[in-house]
Amino acid sequence: MAAVRPPVPPFTKETAIQKVRAAEDAWNNRDPTKVPMAYTEDTKWRNRSEIFQGRYKVREFLERKWSKELEYRLIKEYWAHGDDRIAVRFAYEYNTADGQWFRAYGNENWEFDENGLMKTRHASTNDLPITESERLYHWPQGRRPDGHPSLSELGL
Repeated sequence: MAAVRPPVPPFTKETAIQKVRAAEDAWNNRDPTKVPMAYTEDTKWRNRSEIFQGRYKVREFLERKWSKELEYRLIKEYWAHGDDRIAVRFAYEYNTADGQWFRAYGNENWEFDENGLMKTRHASTNDLPITESERLYHWPQGRRPDGHPSLSELGL
């Protein structure tokens, strides 16, 4: 029996927003063994200049990503949805081993199967160097606190 990852399509605005927050929470926990379980076995990804397919490749990607992007903190925000698709915008902050801080801005388009697993993910991302004093995300690593401002509230 296939795994079910609620909420499942068809999405309402409310369930799409729930799905976005669940994805944000998972990515903020930075566990490359757990995050891929939200995707189909044959999930198709385009992330920046990388195009790949499969959960195993997602895990490899996340291991590389989080080994370089230190102090990673992410906020995702609902943009639009259809029956089995959700569009989000996001921004995350991280630093590199040399101490340089960045804020990455981007958009994602997601497509889901009937069990609520993501089968397609297209991401476009741009990195902007920032100083430590320009950082906006200061919560302890892990889930963003419920009262923390959204991207829109932060003016991002």
